[in-house]
Amino acid sequence: MKIAIVNDMPMAVEALRRALAFEPAHQVVWVAGNGLEAVQRCAELTPDLILMDLIMPVMDGVEATRRIMAETPCAIVIVTVDRQQNVHRVFEAMGHGALDVVDTPALGAGDPKEAAAPLLRKILNIGWLIGDRGNRVRSNPVPPRSPGQCQRLVAIGSSAGGPAALEVLLKGLPPDFPAAIVLVQHVDQVFAAGMAEWLSSSSGLNVRLAEEGEPPQNGTVLLAGTNHHIRLLKNGTLAYTAQPVNEIYRPSIDVFFESVASYWNGDAVGVLLTGMGRDGAQGLKLMRQQGYLTIAQDQHSSAVYGMPKAAAAIDAAVEIRPLEKIAPRLLEIFAK
Repeated sequence: MKIAIVNDMPMAVEALRRALAFEPAHQVVWVAGNGLEAVQRCAELTPDLILMDLIMPVMDGVEATRRIMAETPCAIVIVTVDRQQNVHRVFEAMGHGALDVVDTPALGAGDPKEAAAPLLRKILNIGWLIGDRGNRVRSNPVPPRSPGQCQRLVAIGSSAGGPAALEVLLKGLPPDFPAAIVLVQHVDQVFAAGMAEWLSSSSGLNVRLAEEGEPPQNGTVLLAGTNHHIRLLKNGTLAYTAQPVNEIYRPSIDVFFESVASYWNGDAVGVLLTGMGRDGAQGLKLMRQQGYLTIAQDQHSSAVYGMPKAAAAIDAAVEIRPLEKIAPRLLEIFAK
């Protein structure tokens, strides 16, 4: 993979170079010391992936991500040395289309290969994603829904650009919205709690991490909070699972949507928002086949028109709507 590094700290650049050296197939094609230089270099030579720092002179990583995704889009991973201090900037960058976040590998501390492993794993996943090798059709038939408590559920999946899209959608819903909401966003578990807190404060809704064994419930927005998949069980409760192990992204939107199609016994709507790749498209189609309303975000309002496009291509979405029209549509549906 052709990789660019955007970082103004020589030690961080060296740490990233050493980490990438463990995988000979990766090639560093250029290094930029600030966001503005990165925008210019990306226009000259667009890499497969950019490892983007957040805090830099001239132009920070958030604005650089926004400019690059608007002008010469490519995969971007945010690399930071201080996750807690930068959590809001991380979600801003993801709102503009960054795919994921990872710690800067430690230089000279412990086993260097072990320190490089989280970064290399994310790059491997993104390689599969941008190569579109995530397009698979499941061979196992989905069993019919089982009886259970009749409730209302909104199942939402998002990836690149998702935090900002979720903020807009949730802000459009009142605190007494009469349905349970479960969110599956591609984000590492170390950032999940911060994201729930951020969405809660920005939207005014009660957003928190989903806990093992609890059911979706009205008045609460539950966010998948681990690197395992989240799924709905036959008894109506939520559970985290490592299976299936071959899913590129954890948590997988497809896994959750498919479980809703299998086991939810009330009214439900599936919503697939901005994101790169195809995750969620097949699960959304299964929800449609079970008679649920399914909505995909439109191209114009998507930071990255990958997942919603894949859903539209296989006729998984009953409706394709601009982001700002999705919350009003949900209110219309559940106000009946």
